Amino acid sequence: MPGELADTWSAITALLHRAVGDSAYGIWLEPLIPVALEHGTLTVAAPDEARGWVADRFARVLQTSAAAVLGPDATVEVVSRSHMQRGSDGARARAPSHFKPATGLNPKYTFDQFVIGDSNHLAHAAALAVAETPGQAYNPLFIHGPPGLGKTHLLHSIGAYIAAHGGGLSVRYTTVEAFMNHFIAALQSGSMERFKAAYRGSDVLLIDDIQFLGSKAKTEEELFHTFNELYELGSQLVLAADRLPREIVSVQDRLRERFEAGLVVDVRPPDFAVRLTILRKRARLDEVVLADFSALEVIADRVTTNVRALEGTLIRLVAFHSLTGRPIDGALASEVLDGLGGARRGEAGGPPRSVRDIQDAVCALFDLTHDELVSRSKAARVAWPRQIGMYLSRELTDQSLPTIGRRFGGRNHATVLHACKRTADRMRADRDAYDAVNRLLGDLGDRDR
Repeated sequence: MPGELADTWSAITALLHRAVGDSAYGIWLEPLIPVALEHGTLTVAAPDEARGWVADRFARVLQTSAAAVLGPDATVEVVSRSHMQRGSDGARARAPSHFKPATGLNPKYTFDQFVIGDSNHLAHAAALAVAETPGQAYNPLFIHGPPGLGKTHLLHSIGAYIAAHGGGLSVRYTTVEAFMNHFIAALQSGSMERFKAAYRGSDVLLIDDIQFLGSKAKTEEELFHTFNELYELGSQLVLAADRLPREIVSVQDRLRERFEAGLVVDVRPPDFAVRLTILRKRARLDEVVLADFSALEVIADRVTTNVRALEGTLIRLVAFHSLTGRPIDGALASEVLDGLGGARRGEAGGPPRSVRDIQDAVCALFDLTHDELVSRSKAARVAWPRQIGMYLSRELTDQSLPTIGRRFGGRNHATVLHACKRTADRMRADRDAYDAVNRLLGDLGDRDR
């Protein structure tokens, strides 16, 4: 299996596993074999007797998981193994199931999984109103707040709700970076009409990370016209950013005015009750066996400002439990948190770090130069530190996966996802890996003190 295909499939299967659970994944999806990845179409082979069931029952989760990794224009084709084997003699009748993604949504982000509290109830209510009556309630809806507090979750929840109950309305989720990359590719390939149809033909357009739009004049121009056309047609627009529209100073006034023309709502850091509920839902979703709930109470009490940091702390707690066999209780949670100090981004006292800060810390710990870390080398002494660096960059910064990939030598988002999964898995099984990650967290937290 070529390296790119293997990395992409690894990232997709991580999402599939999370979305459907251990039992369904083990029975139906684990036997799938990636066959090819060409022009945005992923072909996977299923056992003959299961192909029809997989194609029908798991169409949406295959589609959304592939779109999350490969981008909104990805497609998935399911074929049977016997048809693949007959392909070499020219008599290949693949009986394919072809899925064209209408959403690009993450299947785990739904309203059911969103925890409501005083810090986000208005944003949740507005998002639900938009989902129930797209184009009529609040248009546009602009959601703002610091990273890691649920803005992306709400955008995906709107899309998932409309995809399920919207009577066939088309939904497209994108980030500003993905929109820009798609736009540039369309310009270079002369396929602007296809690009315009893809976005301006949407009944609901969800755009994340609007703050990264600044100073990209041609992309701004295209987004301006896309926004106007959709608005005039009555299509729903939902935007998310880490700041208020008026604070995105590098964006043209005319576009900023349109962002503010509808309802602007915020999400704030969750209170203790919401933090505890988030942890309970995540523990239940991941089937974490708790000795007592005081473990979650300790985390909720001490990790105070960021949902991503809450979930990351729970992952480390489970990793430590796997390595030591100790029960997951309040004492273990306190010990793990004491060992981590205040290094995590989003925890009180933990200063945010840049990708370069993380790269410098990784290079220092593993005795590498920066050039080696971001090189194409696959040597173990370089590849493993690089994976840790990408994992920490995703957890400790608000940079997108493509941005992190570029900072690590021009790698794609699928490679970054694979690195994150590989690091998390290795932390659970290898004490040295766990200690290395936590040593880096400590080093990063100790700087500037």
